[in-house]
Amino acid sequence: MAVPFRKVSKTRKRMRRSHNALTPNGVVTCKECGAVIKPHRACPKCGSYKGKKVIETKDAE
Repeated sequence: MAVPFRKVSKTRKRMRRSHNALTPNGVVTCKECGAVIKPHRACPKCGSYKGKKVIETKDAE
């Protein structure tokens, strides 16, 4: 079985794992109602996308 000749240092181990960090999901606010939504999607609260009404919602004001 292959065994490392020398112990991997803390620095080298942490450098290898530097790309494993989690990143927060991007969110934007709806221009019509101000709700927090994912980008490039219709707003589930008011049903608008890029300033136009695209879907009907029960909460439409």
